[in-house]
Amino acid sequence: MGLRIRPLDVEDDRSTFECGTQSLDRYFQKQVTQDIRRRVTKCFIAVASGHIIAGYYTLSAASVPLTDLPGGVKNKLPRYPSVPVVRLGRLAVDNNFKGRGLGGALLADALIRAGKSDVAAYALIADAKDESARKFYLHHGFIALPDSPATLFLPLASVKKL
Repeated sequence: MGLRIRPLDVEDDRSTFECGTQSLDRYFQKQVTQDIRRRVTKCFIAVASGHIIAGYYTLSAASVPLTDLPGGVKNKLPRYPSVPVVRLGRLAVDNNFKGRGLGGALLADALIRAGKSDVAAYALIADAKDESARKFYLHHGFIALPDSPATLFLPLASVKKL
């Protein structure tokens, strides 16, 4: 595809980005730079030739209560009240680039960045906006939280095996 994934720059033109989900488009066009300035998220973009933004995702620090994890997972972790994770807040592909595997490439990039961080985190966690998104994460090996099937996680130790 000839795309490059890099951090969002304030000079990048986000005005024409459309993924088909109004809340994701509005966030990317109007709010993401405020969240970056506040240091509550980091945004990465896939850029095509001509500086066209083909997709984006956001990462932030988070935690999950230990009791929310499946039994087989939480039994192997220290007994702290919560487990550090990296939250994949949003992931979207522009309509002009859908069907080319870009969503999977953005997810892989997010996993690699989270896995290479100098700050320890147990997993990458995502909240699926709908059933299609949930199936996407399940297809890529994510595990749903037992009491919250729309919240899925993938242990970052599995990234090191890839």
